[in-house]
Amino acid sequence: MNTETEPEPEPDRPAIIRDALGIGIATGAYALSFGAISVASGLSILQTCALSLLLFSGGSQFALVGVLGAGGSPIAAAGTAVLLGSRNALYGLRLAPLLRVRGLRRAGAAQLVIDESTAMAVGRDSGRAARLGFWATGLSVFVLWNLGTLLGGLGAQSLSDPRVLGLDAAAPAAFLALLAPRMRARQPWVIALTAALVALAAVPFVPAGVPVLLAAAAATVLVLRARSDSPSGTSPSGSPNDSPSGSPAEAK
Repeated sequence: MNTETEPEPEPDRPAIIRDALGIGIATGAYALSFGAISVASGLSILQTCALSLLLFSGGSQFALVGVLGAGGSPIAAAGTAVLLGSRNALYGLRLAPLLRVRGLRRAGAAQLVIDESTAMAVGRDSGRAARLGFWATGLSVFVLWNLGTLLGGLGAQSLSDPRVLGLDAAAPAAFLALLAPRMRARQPWVIALTAALVALAAVPFVPAGVPVLLAAAAATVLVLRARSDSPSGTSPSGSPNDSPSGSPAEAK
């Protein structure tokens, strides 16, 4: 019996690196708005940049500054950010056998586990291509996301009142833009409207930020119930399950 394993095919390095840079540039442009929104919400440039360096999860960062900007407590803001960022732990489970990293490189890889790097790694025809896609995309997004955050924050700081530009409404608008492609069937509308009603009903009774957590909990319950009732391989949106990131703009 032939026990030799076939060598992995050589990855298309130029194409993978080109795609990784394109994703990084698009995400960096999106980071400009985060930096501006964060400063407009009351955070300093240092705090804003620290969020991008240490948290490095676009959706979680927008949620955190959105709750703080609305007057919510730090605990509610952190809870919302953790809830949105928890998906990265699931990505890590999927990526671990592909990356095969140890020691300090494992810690570095964990920081780069985001929507874009995961999407560029899974589904490749070889482990070498998956690893190149992950590292090239993760590093590209990390560098340009942090650069965009700094430039956006500096731009907002130069204004006497950044809110006059409507930046306080940019975070909700960004989330609506991310949500729009998913609203292709009746079920997502039911889940979204139910979560919105839960949040609205809770506003008079709980501190700022908590209605978002309650809405997210309601949506999670409805999504899990919909998945258990739907045929195998079909998502609540009525389409086959997608990859971890629908598009580069689905910010991290």
